[in-house]
Order: sequence, then structure tokens, then C-alpha cells
Amino acid sequence: MYKEIRYILVILLCAFCYQSYAQRDRQYIRNGNKLYRMQNYAKAEVQYRKALTANPQNSQAMYNLGCALMMQQKDSAAVIQYNNAGKLEIGKGRKAMVYHNLGTIFQAHQMYAQAIQAYQESLRNNPNDNETRYNLALCKRQQKNDKQNKNKKKQDNKDKDKEKNKQNQDQKQNQEQQPKEQMSKENAEQLLNAAVQAEKATQQRLKKNMQQPRKRSLLKNW
Repeated sequence: MYKEIRYILVILLCAFCYQSYAQRDRQYIRNGNKLYRMQNYAKAEVQYRKALTANPQNSQAMYNLGCALMMQQKDSAAVIQYNNAGKLEIGKGRKAMVYHNLGTIFQAHQMYAQAIQAYQESLRNNPNDNETRYNLALCKRQQKNDKQNKNKKKQDNKDKDKEKNKQNQDQKQNQEQQPKEQMSKENAEQLLNAAVQAEKATQQRLKKNMQQPRKRSLLKNW
């Protein structure tokens, strides 16, 4: 009988400890929520982390921690907490909120494919959320515009490369033609100089011949 009583006491003690432990994580969440409403996001983060230390499977603490991180612009860390909360959360309303916030982070970082998936998952859990539906439509339009801009930029780069290649080819041709033209010009100048010199020599020879007396020719005897 004493042995049975001892087992009962052990079970009751374990139940009390578990209940006390569970109350601790809920208390940390309440403390964090109070700090969050006061916009003290860094201290709220500390309380939510304490709640997760007390109960690592508390999806509410994960979601709230994600919100506190998001407000501090720690988006990468927030995404991790939201993903964890999305896997564990069974309530459709909360699950929709998790994926809505994931979508807003991805959309802000122009990760449109991931944002669209997150918004769609949010709407599967809460089809009546008009804000999520609006964000989804906006995100799809932004994705389309982003693709068009990238394609236009790609085409512009191709056109610039073509123009640059054409300029390089023209420059190369000019460089190749320039020595030939220069050689032709030099040859022409040389020929002209030679002609001038020849003309000068001829004129000098004629002038010299005109100044000398002419000799009479002797008739040949028969």
C-alpha cells in the first residue's frame, strides 16, 4: 500500500512540475506580448525565447518571436521562426497569419515566387482574408513586371554589346586602313619629289646647253 501511495505521489509531483513548467512558458509569452505592445521588440524577443526554452514546441511563442524579429528587421531569423510555427500550428486562423507574414517578408525582398506560395497557403487556411488576397494579386503583378524589366535589361545589354562590338570592328578597320593610306600618301610624295627633281635636272641641262657656243659641223669629203 505504501508503495502504491509513493507511485501516486511521484505521478502527482510530475504532473505538478509539468503544469508549472507549462505555466512558465505562457507567462513568458504574456510578458513578451506586453513588451511588444509597448514597441520594446528586443525585450519582447528575450521573453519569447525564454518561452521556447521552457516549451520548444510552443507554436505561439514561435509566431510571436517571428513578429518581434520582423519588427527589428531581422527578416532571415523571422522566416525561420515562422516556418517552424507553420509546421506545428494546427489552428487554421493562426496558420493563415503565419504564412501571411512570411509572404510579406518575401515580397519585401522581391522574392515573388516564395511570396506567392506563402500567400496561397495562407488563403487555403483562411479563404476570407481579403488583405492576403490583395497582397497575392499585387505580388503576381510585381512578379510579371520584374520579369519584363529583367528581359528588357537583358535585351538592352545585348544591344549594347552589339554596338560595342561594331565600334570595335570599325576602329580595327580604321587602324588597318590608316597605315595603307599613309603609305600611299608617302609614295605619292616620293613620286612627286622625284618628278620635280627630274624636271629640275632637265631644265638645268637645257639651260647649260643654250649658254655654250654651237660648233659648225664639218662636211665630209667624198
